[in-house]
Order: sequence, then structure tokens, then C-alpha cells
Amino acid sequence: QGKKLSHALRISAYVFSAGLLMFTALVNSVSWFMQNITLGNFWQTAWLEFYDHMEGDEWTIFLIGAALVPALAFWGFNGILLVADITGKPTFITRYRIQLGKNDPVDTKKLWKAIYTVLGNQFFISFPMLVPMFYIMKWWDSTFSKELPTFQWFLVELSIFTVVEEILFYYSHRLVHHPVLYKHIHKKHHEWTAPIGVVSIYAHPIEHIISNTLPVMTGPMIMGSHIVSISAWFSIALVTTSISHCGYHLPLLPSPEFHDFHHLKFNQCYGVLGVLDFLHGTDKMFRQSKAFERHKVLLSLTPLSESIPDPPKKDE
Repeated sequence: QGKKLSHALRISAYVFSAGLLMFTALVNSVSWFMQNITLGNFWQTAWLEFYDHMEGDEWTIFLIGAALVPALAFWGFNGILLVADITGKPTFITRYRIQLGKNDPVDTKKLWKAIYTVLGNQFFISFPMLVPMFYIMKWWDSTFSKELPTFQWFLVELSIFTVVEEILFYYSHRLVHHPVLYKHIHKKHHEWTAPIGVVSIYAHPIEHIISNTLPVMTGPMIMGSHIVSISAWFSIALVTTSISHCGYHLPLLPSPEFHDFHHLKFNQCYGVLGVLDFLHGTDKMFRQSKAFERHKVLLSLTPLSESIPDPPKKDE
């Protein structure tokens, strides 16, 4: 047994080392290509032209980068989904619905209520919160630099932003699930047991501050990030949370099964990445479900609800 264990450990170490070397080589190659061919010259030139066009007006630049661009990304992506939610077309999208028979079509009265709330959260909470953030970023004296960060550094920042968001969102999300807070705050978000994309920021104002906005803003404020990095991160965060709520498991996009299961079962899957849920055991029910089997990137055109269907109900 000792020899078998030793042999297994040696093989594992070899495979891990080889995989790590290959991964490092791939990342370095992609980073070099993006920095020196794709990103470097084009984006640096475009940034300088934009900066000169704005005559160095940092407040306007900050509003465009941190508010306008992410808002356009959010509504552009959700606009496509809303067409499918309201009309049921194109059928290419609606075939991939996770909770079959739900939002087919969506309740328009309920939808308009959600849209009004989302717009209110954006205009009266998210945008005003950018004012103190602007002065914090000015203190760093690097946010409006004429030199863009390297692509490699942006990847480092993106990793840190993601970890910070995971920690802050997981614990603040569990906090608003406390019975005292849930009734008055978080219950609003859970009106949608089968969520759609725009519902990602349909929330009570207090929840929107502590769970939606601060977890995303904190990383860039800690790192003193460039406005271009902030703009990209805010846009990515808004689109990915929309995917998590969209109700469709579409080909090549990140799996939304994890958070959709949270809306369905309420007391599972509190985080974004699932790491803290695994450590705290708040994903046990999810891991025993068919949704967990479907929690992967779909690489074919066959909906996972067809290839990995739910077990038949007892009365069927």
C-alpha cells in the first residue's frame, strides 16, 4: 500500500507540475500577444485621443467610464434578453430556459415594476455613490494616468476584484437572509423565484448599496485602478450578474444554474464563484441536484434541460 501511495503521489505531482507549466506558458503567451499586438498600440492610442478630446476633464471621463459605459453594457445585454422574455422569440434563446414553463411569457406588470426599481437604483444610488469613489480614486493619482496599465496587470487586478467581490457579496448576502433583515430588505429581490436578467439589480435600496454596489466598487478603490480598468470591471460585473439571473443556460456563456438554484431554493448558493459556499456547506443541496450536473459551459446546441432532464415527479 505504501508503494502504491508513493507512486500515486509521484504521478499526481508530475501531472500537476506539467499542467502548471503549460498553464503559465499559455497565460504568458496570450498576455504577450494582447499587450504587444492587440492591446498595446491600439488601446493606448485610443485612450490618449479620448483623453485629449475630453481636455483632461477627469470628472467627465470618470462618469463616462464608471457610469455610462457599464450602463450601456447592462441595458444592451438585457435588452436582447427582454425581447425573448416578453415575446418568446427568438425561439433559439427561449429553448434554453432553465425553469421550464416559468416566465413564458414574463408577467409584464411585474416586469415594469422591476425595470422602474432598477432604474431608480442606478440613478439614485449607484451614480451618487460614484461621487465619493471619484475623490478616493483622485487621491491615488493613477486613475487618470495617460499610460494604460499593462494587460498582465489588468489580469492581476481582475483576479483581486473577483476575490474581493466574492467575499463581500457572500457574507452581505447571507446577512440579508437573516429573518429580521429578509422580511424588510431582501424579500423584494426574491419576489422572482424564476429570475430574468434585469432582476440582477432589482433590490431594496439598502441591499443595492451593501450587496450589489460596494462589493464591486471596493476592489478598484483598494487597488487605485485606472479608469479603463474600472470601466471594464464594472461592465463585466454587470453583464455576468445578468447572466447569473437571466434564466437561460445559453451556449458558450457562463452557467447561470448556481444562482438560479438560489432563487428556486432560497437557502443555497449565496456566493458568486461558489468557493465560500463549498467551504461553508451552503451548496450541499445544489450538489445533489440535476442543476449541479448542468452547471457547466454548454458547448453544444442541445439545451441541457433536454440532455440532463430533471427526474420525473412522483405523481407522473
